[in-house]
Amino acid sequence: QIQLVESGGGLVQAGGSLRLSCAASGRTFSRARMAWFRQAPGKEREFVAAISWSAGSTHYADSVKGRFTISRDNAKNTVYLQMNSLQPEDTAVYYCAAALGSVIYTVPQMYDYWGQGTQVTVSS
Repeated sequence: QIQLVESGGGLVQAGGSLRLSCAASGRTFSRARMAWFRQAPGKEREFVAAISWSAGSTHYADSVKGRFTISRDNAKNTVYLQMNSLQPEDTAVYYCAAALGSVIYTVPQMYDYWGQGTQVTVSS
């Protein structure tokens, strides 16, 4: 069982940066693939970024590639999402997700554990 708690969301102007954190509880965190998804009002939840359990592999949505960076610290049971050059279209609730296993997936159905979400709002 893994429990996830996101933090770090907020209001930022276009071009600004935010760093999201996802604190995980549970001894299996180090064996879990982790991901960030986001959901804007009226839209489906979409993949943002994912990282393997060893942090050896990462994957990004085309829309955030080059602007966002996912990382993890297994000693702290925490995964991060550094978001730079934020744009109004990045406005959404951001969710942290986890699942045991080494393969990275980009669809929400492949993740078993979810946080409650943190709001990111980018003003123009």
